[in-house]
Amino acid sequence: MKDERLKVLVTCEHGGNEIPPEYASAFETAEEVLATHRGYDIGALELFKKLRKISDFSLYSTTSRLVVELNRSLHHPHLFSEFMLPLSTTQAEGVLRQHYYPYRKRVEDQIKEWVEQGHHVTHVSVHSFTPVISGKQRKADIGLLYDPKREREQLFAARWRQKIQLLNPDYKIRYNYPYKGTADGLTTHLRKLFSDEKYAGLELEVNQRYPATNPELWQELQAVLQQSLAGAL
Repeated sequence: MKDERLKVLVTCEHGGNEIPPEYASAFETAEEVLATHRGYDIGALELFKKLRKISDFSLYSTTSRLVVELNRSLHHPHLFSEFMLPLSTTQAEGVLRQHYYPYRKRVEDQIKEWVEQGHHVTHVSVHSFTPVISGKQRKADIGLLYDPKREREQLFAARWRQKIQLLNPDYKIRYNYPYKGTADGLTTHLRKLFSDEKYAGLELEVNQRYPATNPELWQELQAVLQQSLAGAL
């Protein structure tokens, strides 16, 4: 049974590849790119909708990451894609005001509210990764990204991995792969605002070969992740 003091937050920063009408002209030649992993996290929104059933609060975005990268800090060089450049300072601030700040503020405010009420928070940020990048095959089905220096995150990742393996031992699960859990991202930002005791943020990364090529195995993987997450909490 879930600890009554625990609040679960599930988010999906790259759920879609929609382009707001006011930026449509900048993406006239980007149709093919928008359909790839650069445009959005393939399968992530569908998985998010399964996992959010377990959450106390959830939030997602379907605006393409090529408009603005919700999972990057303001100082990141790829906050805006090449399709959005060159933006004037005023235009860039307008994009941030419309899409970036509201999303991140809703997440921050919800965590802050829970923490002030005496709860501790577990956050799952749902993502997916392309199976091949720069000609190299990525060797994992599931990645669990966390900060090894934060005990609650480390324990939660280990517990979730164990629950997944009990349901299906064939999945290849790797920690902090295909990216480091401490790389720039929403969870990394939130760790700076909230202590390990109050906030544990884990980025879930799923191989896009499942949603892209095998609907049956994709449905099975989603069911395993939903059931195992419930058990891990």
